[in-house]
Amino acid sequence: MKKKVTAAVLSIVLAAGILAGCGVGKDSGVFPFGGNAEAPMEETEPWYDTGEEAGGYYEEAPAEWDGAAATGESYADSCYQFDEPTPDSEEYSKWQEKGFFTVMNQPLSTFAADVDTASYSNLRRMITDGYTLDEIPEKAVRIEEMLNYFTYDYKQPEGGEPFGVTTVISRCPWNEEAQLLMIGLKTEEIDYADAPASNLVFLLDVSGSMGDYDKLPLLQEAFGMLAENLTEKDRISIVTYASEDKIVLEGVSGDKKTKIRRALNSLEAGGGTYGSRGLETAYRIAGENFIEGGNNRIILATDGDLNIGMTTQEELEELITEKRESGIFLSVLGFGTGNIKDNKMETLADKGNGNYAYIDSMREAKKVLEKEMTATLLTICKDVKLQVEFNPAVVAEYRLIGYENRVLDRKDFEDDTKDAGEIGAGHSVTAMYELTLKDPLTPLSEKEIENLKYGDHYKEELEASDGAGKASEEEWLTISIRYKKPAEDTSSLLQYPVSFDSYTYEPGEDFQFAAAVAEFGLLASHSEYPEGASVEHVLSVLEEMNLEDEYKAEFEELVQEVR
Repeated sequence: MKKKVTAAVLSIVLAAGILAGCGVGKDSGVFPFGGNAEAPMEETEPWYDTGEEAGGYYEEAPAEWDGAAATGESYADSCYQFDEPTPDSEEYSKWQEKGFFTVMNQPLSTFAADVDTASYSNLRRMITDGYTLDEIPEKAVRIEEMLNYFTYDYKQPEGGEPFGVTTVISRCPWNEEAQLLMIGLKTEEIDYADAPASNLVFLLDVSGSMGDYDKLPLLQEAFGMLAENLTEKDRISIVTYASEDKIVLEGVSGDKKTKIRRALNSLEAGGGTYGSRGLETAYRIAGENFIEGGNNRIILATDGDLNIGMTTQEELEELITEKRESGIFLSVLGFGTGNIKDNKMETLADKGNGNYAYIDSMREAKKVLEKEMTATLLTICKDVKLQVEFNPAVVAEYRLIGYENRVLDRKDFEDDTKDAGEIGAGHSVTAMYELTLKDPLTPLSEKEIENLKYGDHYKEELEASDGAGKASEEEWLTISIRYKKPAEDTSSLLQYPVSFDSYTYEPGEDFQFAAAVAEFGLLASHSEYPEGASVEHVLSVLEEMNLEDEYKAEFEELVQEVR
């Protein structure tokens, strides 16, 4: 697999730089405040004083600049330095895709909830860079993270419960012999102004591998944007690590925005990657500034390339497993290309009771750190586990789509010492199962019904159960959910039976879109069970939908690009 940086991509970036006067616009998200690792800038100081307020961004080439005559470079070329592509050394966790299970032999399916989204934005980055589906690295695509990247119109929580639970069953678009079950969980959205005070430690990787334009510069602007949304009730610390760790800020009030941004802009990349020492220091600082009843969290920003101290996935897992008992959560933001250590970043977030997102642009940073700020920073439930019990009188076989590295043993469901997933305020979790039924439903297709004089009566009779046989008379399955409140160690149990009432022959757009994402995920992940999945079919579904959501519309564009 080769890293692709096309001439078209470079020309677009360079053109953007020229239009902004050797710097991208404030909303583009590549270079922070007109600075870079070699010459960090204060947010009130333009690089070149043009006699006008520059706001920290390049306005025009300085009069004394004569690089074109000396080197033949344009002004934009002199500002944007691109490294030559190097052999990829990206690393992804190993997992085994699961096939169908027979309900008579294994009636329970147990897994940990997941709200990570890194896999989808990383996939988007690869497709945008010109990768074909065949060139996507093995195990780089986790379908559950693709599904959970998007928002859906799920039921809101009721009666004091932390989740609203939505279930829909319909025909599986890519497997004519199966039905498709969608399970959706939704937590209540909370305005950050109403959220508890936050004790945040920004743990920032400033090692040599972070010097690229899409790493430290993007990181600086992303965290600067986050700082703009913090308040005086929050405490902010900044810890960096390279060959050594360094405390840049400690316990600063969240309303000291200029001080925080200046500290961010002062950072430079260089040296090794002593990540484990940085983690130790960050947990110590978070503990010293701990807020009882507050949101105590470390936000680690890195490419995951740890090469000093504890460096293996197993060593990091052991370290974080011990640290999470402190009541301090750890979220991870991945940056960069070429040497991403996705396996280490995912492990740190999962074992640190946090979430994992991949930041490939300022637009994505805004989604994670601004638009979904409360969901990212405020945990509503921890150690969330789902267990689905299928009724063998109705369901013959099932297959969970994705969640391969989230699968739990049956006994883990009731074991409160077993770590699972965390869900933030306003987060949603989506899971999908392929089901084959003991007595298959054999209705006419929608197209066939449309040509019948009594088509409406046909559907009414079918949904009244006459055409569904035993499936309409029995519960199909029961969804059990265990969760803990953030400060508690004992779990609570919720149960939701699912019957034929959840079945529809005309599923809504949420179901259709999620199914299209799952189908594309089967292709991108090189699934062994694609059945009839195809890019053309995914596009045919998406083109029939009114995708007003910008992220869903972007997904359609990615599929079109693959085609």
